[in-house]
Order: sequence, then C-alpha cells, then structure tokens
Amino acid sequence: MDVYLYQDEGSAITANSVSPGPIATNLFRHHGLINGLVGLLGKYVMKSIQQGAATTCYVALHPQVEGLSGCYFADSNLSEASSQATDTELARKLWEYSSNLVKT
Repeated sequence: MDVYLYQDEGSAITANSVSPGPIATNLFRHHGLINGLVGLLGKYVMKSIQQGAATTCYVALHPQVEGLSGCYFADSNLSEASSQATDTELARKLWEYSSNLVKT
C-alpha cells in the first residue's frame, strides 16, 4: 500500500504495519476452558493491554517514526517484515481487490 500512497506526490500520509504481540485480554471470557488457560498461562507469556498498545502509540506519536512509511514494527522497534509483506505483485493484487470492494 505504501507504494500506492506515494503515487500522490506531496502526500503526508504514511502506512505502517504494527504488531502488538500476544496480549492478555478478556476476548475468551465466554469460552470457559480457553479463558482459564489464557488466564493461567497468559500472565507469564502475554503482554498487558497497556504493553500491547505501546508499539501502536510509538508508531503514531514518536518523532523518530515521523515520515517513515512501508515499515513493520514490533515491540516498539523497526522489524523485518515477512516475504509476503514485501511481495510487490501480491501488494498490487491486494490493492486492486480492496479498491474494488470500496467502489461505489
């Protein structure tokens, strides 16, 4: 998507991908066994909601990230994106598909 945003020269729009990582939430509150396991193990291997939000806040607000676009962030750090995320042909297909979905 980043490639398509830059077609409009002078655009201040940026597009980055952010991974919050595994977060201990109450999404499974209606699934007894899963909720119990997440509650029991989650506190040892999962982030709090605040910790999970930190990367999103960092990318949205930190001056060091200003102007960066087309990047992938995890744990408030610039990270390497997967090969699928950097596949330009796949990106083109996704852009066309998404554009068709929102046409009026």
